Amino acid sequence: MSISSEEKKFIEYWEQNRDKDKKLANQLMFGLPIGILFSVPVVLNYLLSKYWYKRADAVGISQFNPIVLVVAVLLISVFVALINRKFRWEKLEQQYLELKHKLRVEKVEGVEGVEGVEGVEGVED
Repeated sequence: MSISSEEKKFIEYWEQNRDKDKKLANQLMFGLPIGILFSVPVVLNYLLSKYWYKRADAVGISQFNPIVLVVAVLLISVFVALINRKFRWEKLEQQYLELKHKLRVEKVEGVEGVEGVEGVEGVED
């Protein structure tokens, strides 16, 4: 049940980058490409819908407000971007906490063989 070198590298990486990855601007910057992928079908649906039914297209164009489409695309993109990156951050944070716990347990098991667990940081009786 020892920690592999890959897990140690992850712990070092996450200790250095966890605060940076939690910032809203960073999450938005790296999540927007995925958010845009989710909002592109809305734009495609609007652009291609004029070929489905000509009469409905004529009515739709006369009553269409482009600001609504732009706002919808922006809201979908930002929402998906933030949810995606927050979920990723939570997943990596959970993995980090599990590995830190695993390290503590290994430290306690190594000390128990010597004289018990008194005096070891992070160990509760």
